[in-house]
Amino acid sequence: MVDYIAKIKPINADKIETQAHGIAIFSENGNSLHIHVEMFDTPANIEHWEHFHGFPDGKQAHVPTLMQEVNHDGFIDLPETEAVSGTTMVPFDDAPQEMNIPHDGYPVTDKYGHDKDVPLKDLQAKFKQAFGSDDLQLDKRVVYVHGVPADLKLPSSVAGNVMSYDAHTTLPIAAGEIKLAH
Repeated sequence: MVDYIAKIKPINADKIETQAHGIAIFSENGNSLHIHVEMFDTPANIEHWEHFHGFPDGKQAHVPTLMQEVNHDGFIDLPETEAVSGTTMVPFDDAPQEMNIPHDGYPVTDKYGHDKDVPLKDLQAKFKQAFGSDDLQLDKRVVYVHGVPADLKLPSSVAGNVMSYDAHTTLPIAAGEIKLAH
């Protein structure tokens, strides 16, 4: 078994008035990838998109800092993360192996965290179809948690619309680099 861990720390905390943080643990065990995510102090009673982001070429992804906040509106929005974190790759939703990113199948805030066993071969096949390789390279990825309440006032400069979902759904609230557990 191979384990990976991401210590998830707040992003945009001063603007959204919550210090979302937590942990994600990934365990590769034969034909399965077990994903366990626990989050604390997230905005309550809303769905939170959770994914790992990365670069298809295998470049190391990093958590964004205020250096990525280039439009000076005070928020690190989804497009501003791409330079250091890459693209959205695998969702931690009701069926990660399908890699269906924009939809309503993500966890809603609760106090228990969530677990998912994912058929590794199915995920790898879909990953290869999307990114040209079946190697997930977890230790080069960043976990993101997104989502703020719809009534939170965001400047019009905060970007991140994905299909019918606006920046309230996609605004990063926490992130952490995935590392090989020792």
